[in-house]
Amino acid sequence: MKFKADRAVLLKALAHVQSVVEKRNTIPILANVMIAVRDIKLTLTATDMEIAVVEDVAATSIRNGACTAPAATLYEIVRRLPEGAEVEFDHPGGETQLALRAGRYATSLVVLPIDDFPSMTAGTLPHKFAVEAADLRGLIDRTRFAISTEETRYYLNGIYFHATESDGQKVLRAVATDGHRLARVQIALPEGASGIPGVIIPRKTVGELRKLLDEATGPVEIAMSDTRIQFTVGSITLTSKLIDGTFPEYDRVIPRDNDKVLRVGCKDFEAAVARVSAISSERSRPVKMSLAKDLLVISAASPEQGTASEELDGDRVTYSAGPLEIGFQARYLNDITAQIATQVEFRFSDGSAPTVVQDSADSSALYVLMPMRV
Repeated sequence: MKFKADRAVLLKALAHVQSVVEKRNTIPILANVMIAVRDIKLTLTATDMEIAVVEDVAATSIRNGACTAPAATLYEIVRRLPEGAEVEFDHPGGETQLALRAGRYATSLVVLPIDDFPSMTAGTLPHKFAVEAADLRGLIDRTRFAISTEETRYYLNGIYFHATESDGQKVLRAVATDGHRLARVQIALPEGASGIPGVIIPRKTVGELRKLLDEATGPVEIAMSDTRIQFTVGSITLTSKLIDGTFPEYDRVIPRDNDKVLRVGCKDFEAAVARVSAISSERSRPVKMSLAKDLLVISAASPEQGTASEELDGDRVTYSAGPLEIGFQARYLNDITAQIATQVEFRFSDGSAPTVVQDSADSSALYVLMPMRV
């Protein structure tokens, strides 16, 4: 194998693929990236056995072939090369080291056999459809904060994607929960997605996919089976195993009859919560919301630091039900209000029951938040 590639193009592709490589693993080949060149196309592949990322980039082929090289080391070498450099790779085959040259710089890297490199592309993915990159970004951004990190409840360690109906309309829905809060976001069901199975996309896969979507425009091709899912973003393909588990029947925890409605300007509310919660350095410290007619008082107390409170009223608050006191973890409130543009709507039942939170102007996202004792 021998080829030349532009340093900037190579660096961008290596950044994408090497991020899935586990820094600590007991299988040496998983620390490597597979480099394959055929004619004018260079293909880079990395995997941790759960996720595989494959990217095609332009290159000048001198001799077709393939080898594997240490992913993190190769990335760091290319990152440190001068801008505008042309990088030449040369691997005669076998166990010979991979030679890399750029200008007057030269290095050799130990390779491992390509036959040892695992493949995740075998098998069919019968369900195929496309989602606009902006829509997929929205589904991820508005749900992933609620993914559980508790490994014993592994079936909550991802986002549940499935097709369903809402108010007579077919939708593609993303749901995440950690038992303390729930995020449910939906878009119109894409063509070809009506028969898809409900799948749980792992937290690491969600993170890697979200990085790729930063630069994406247009449709993202999605293919899936009961056990794997594949996203094609331009010249990059991400394939992942799915979590083998049953997502809970989340509809059961969404309250239907919460009739006490508070509407408050989102930026005002966020800022007030941030100021009041600053009294305590504990991440789990609750803030209390005390409601009366068109009045919201947010307060917090810390045995070490003291107390803080702030009133919101007038044009910023609408509330007509009876007096109510309820507490929430400040961080959980912030995670939800960060997804809301202008006005946040809370629907309460009482001070100890789950609360529904939505954007007053957008019904596509719904959040459920469990209260804390204050």
